[in-house]
Amino acid sequence: MIRIAIADDHPIVREGLRRIASAGVGISVTGEASTAAELFRLLGQAPVDVVLLDVSMPGSTLVETLKELRGRYPSIKVLVLSVHPEDQWAVRALRAGAAGYLTKDHSPEQLVEAIRRVARGGKYVSEMLAERLAGLVDQGGPRAPHEGLSDREFEVLRALGSGMAVKDVAEELHLSAKTISTYRARLLEKMGLKSRADLVRYVVEHDLLK
Repeated sequence: MIRIAIADDHPIVREGLRRIASAGVGISVTGEASTAAELFRLLGQAPVDVVLLDVSMPGSTLVETLKELRGRYPSIKVLVLSVHPEDQWAVRALRAGAAGYLTKDHSPEQLVEAIRRVARGGKYVSEMLAERLAGLVDQGGPRAPHEGLSDREFEVLRALGSGMAVKDVAEELHLSAKTISTYRARLLEKMGLKSRADLVRYVVEHDLLK
């Protein structure tokens, strides 16, 4: 029996995922969580084989949650589910320890297949993402400037690019305003941009807010 935990902050989404997963033969839902803190409490109470993890969980960033999961529960496989295009978060999620990445527009059958594959110790990515990963290997590195950023730099880029003030970004990411200002200057330098307006324009043009 494959025991799974569902981590998503939307009750309707959790209900849908629970029904789809439970319909699969040999799969049972151990519990559900709406925040990162709830997820770790759940994992401390019941055995879990696979976590279905939403990209945007309150209380922690995706990469932070994945790294903590890998450190505290290395045997648990994580399948990341997202509404975000694969070119934004998939590679970062896999690097941080996810066993698979699936956008929420895939079919219920594909979700069940992904659960089974990662539970067996395999990796699950779409054909499109597999081709993209192969392309990155062939090119020897990232193609767009934002793909060369660290995970934290990428988070700050998206936040600043959405129009958030420095103090609001600092509060959301649990950092100081001075640190965010330092990140902003670093982003401008690394990406060859000149102003905050350039950052916003870049984020919009590359659809990084989806």
